[in-house]
Amino acid sequence: MIRRLARPMLAAIFVSGGLDALRHPGGRVEVAAPVAEKVADLTGAPNDPEMLVRANGALMAVSGLMLATGRMPRLAGTVLAASLVPTTVVGHAFWKEEEAGARTMQRIQFFKNLGLLGGVMLAAVDTAGKPGIAWRAQNAAKVAKREARLAKAQAKLAIH
Repeated sequence: MIRRLARPMLAAIFVSGGLDALRHPGGRVEVAAPVAEKVADLTGAPNDPEMLVRANGALMAVSGLMLATGRMPRLAGTVLAASLVPTTVVGHAFWKEEEAGARTMQRIQFFKNLGLLGGVMLAAVDTAGKPGIAWRAQNAAKVAKREARLAKAQAKLAIH
């Protein structure tokens, strides 16, 4: 019951913020320009900060919707966490602000995003009470090993 309430509550900021960035990239484009240049240099992608802002917005909105609806919530949480880190560091660099009021506002936004990052990291590892992939892989290996020993013993008995 808690997951059904908490996931949409956590996802709401990503859906609304992502849609806003997608529709109205505005001032985010200027802030994203240095990142777009680095991404372009590393990947060979076009150096288009507006496209980067819109793509990040679309990614956040879609991942937020996935988290809110419980569709692949672990993947959605992982994508949101990966997207939130550069967004926070680039968009809310309070340590670069000269004016005290602007620095305070950016610091508040930075730590808000840090809290959201914690939430989506929890969503990324939440198995909803089901065993995780690592446990299932270990268990499958144990079962296979046990069945192999049993088959070996049965084959030995069949020969004698």
